[in-house]
Amino acid sequence: MIEENVKIVELNAENWYDCCKLEVSTEQKEYLEPNAVSIAQSKFEPTLKPYAIYFKDIVVGFLMYNSVQEELDGYWVYRIMVDKKFQGKGIGKAATKLMISEMVKLPNSKKIVVGYHPENLGAHNLYSSLGFIDNGDRFGKEMAVVKNITE
Repeated sequence: MIEENVKIVELNAENWYDCCKLEVSTEQKEYLEPNAVSIAQSKFEPTLKPYAIYFKDIVVGFLMYNSVQEELDGYWVYRIMVDKKFQGKGIGKAATKLMISEMVKLPNSKKIVVGYHPENLGAHNLYSSLGFIDNGDRFGKEMAVVKNITE
């Protein structure tokens, strides 16, 4: 099973460069910053928590979330991507579940929020399958969807 072989590991000296080499499909490039930009951002905004996504022992993706609450009184997912060679296998969904399990441990965690471009159907399908709801919130060109955390 895929989920048993997926893990997330905090970004470190051994995996950061592997994350920089990952690429999304051509259609997705307009929706995401390169991982190197996100990694640099995390060095200047210490509340951002970057992780490498592993499938077995291979770095196949990258994710990052904020450890302080922001708009909509929620913790925001900043990035999640899986390399184009590993997409469509359930790795992104498994990694997102692992990320959510980390985010619910944050203080006063009631909402997890993620913003994405409305035309990014891959993101839409992923987040809706995990219980994120579109309440009509918009931030610039992105829509924000919310997952309420029940305690």
